[in-house]
Amino acid sequence: MDERRLLKVSKYLAKHLRHRPDLIGITLDQGGWADVGELLSASAGHGFPISREELEWVVADNDKRRYAFDDGHGRIRASQGHSVAVELDLPVVEPPDVLYHGTVERFLPAIRRDGLRAMARRDVHLSGDEETARRVGARRGEPVVLSVDAAAMAASGHEFRLSPNGVWLVGSVPPRYLR
Repeated sequence: MDERRLLKVSKYLAKHLRHRPDLIGITLDQGGWADVGELLSASAGHGFPISREELEWVVADNDKRRYAFDDGHGRIRASQGHSVAVELDLPVVEPPDVLYHGTVERFLPAIRRDGLRAMARRDVHLSGDEETARRVGARRGEPVVLSVDAAAMAASGHEFRLSPNGVWLVGSVPPRYLR
């Protein structure tokens, strides 16, 4: 498979399965699932045909496991990162003592003042290791990795969920829990 093409397919899926399904006329159900046949037809109808093989490849081999099929491979959804209202039904789980968030220097004043907020997404995304957080931060420049006192947050009643691809989700992180 052509890696550049698969990256384009993955970005196309992110746009339409996380943020703007309406742009190509697909509907996500309450859990964020879209019908695969509807998605393939809509993408082709909007000038970006995706083969079933490409779709299977992106779901199975994406290094970040951003997408998932249901058991019958008839529906697909993004694993997390939605800006549209969906309920992923991920159970609340006890986090490790420390989680990490990658960002860049220019956002630090607002983060120090307001903490980490979901912004356009449904949740704040955290990593279980510093290296992943560093890679996330590096997408926008020189990365800065923040440590999150997840144990103290959980003890204070904050609920954490773990997406199938290992991304930790929480509604917000108040500044007092950041280092």
